[in-house]
Amino acid sequence: MFRQPLRNAKERLPLFLSECGRRARVLRDSLWRLPNRIDPSLRFVPGFCYGYWERETRGLELLKEWLSPEQFAQYDTKNYFEVTGCHSGKRYRISHGTSMNIHELDGAGCPCVGWCFAPKGYLVAGDVMLAQKIALETDERGALNVANKFFVPTSRNMHLHYRTSY
Repeated sequence: MFRQPLRNAKERLPLFLSECGRRARVLRDSLWRLPNRIDPSLRFVPGFCYGYWERETRGLELLKEWLSPEQFAQYDTKNYFEVTGCHSGKRYRISHGTSMNIHELDGAGCPCVGWCFAPKGYLVAGDVMLAQKIALETDERGALNVANKFFVPTSRNMHLHYRTSY
């Protein structure tokens, strides 16, 4: 009784799957050719829409307008820039990114601890880095009060987290 429909389904399933695969490839290829295609890393962000690269470009242009000539040269060559906290005078390195991109520097200029804070909302990297720069230069204590602290592995402190002998 069920053998004939089952046999038909077994014959049609590979055809159906190959047709679905073909349609998915056609859709993927057509989306890939669009000038404002979706950035693959952000396609699951709620409220995300086309035009990401234009927003990213505008955000970086705004950031570069706010950087001092020294900071701009540093960011242009090394993809990070350094700021001085307004209250403590400590140096912070802000790397390109939107999270876990702030490192407090010791006297030798080496990262000793990391800080993570960002404005609310889905902002591009340039806007987030500008907000972090302004926060550290104008209200360092307030920024660090809401920030999450994280461990920065260096050659000097690796023994604290990793055993060298067993």
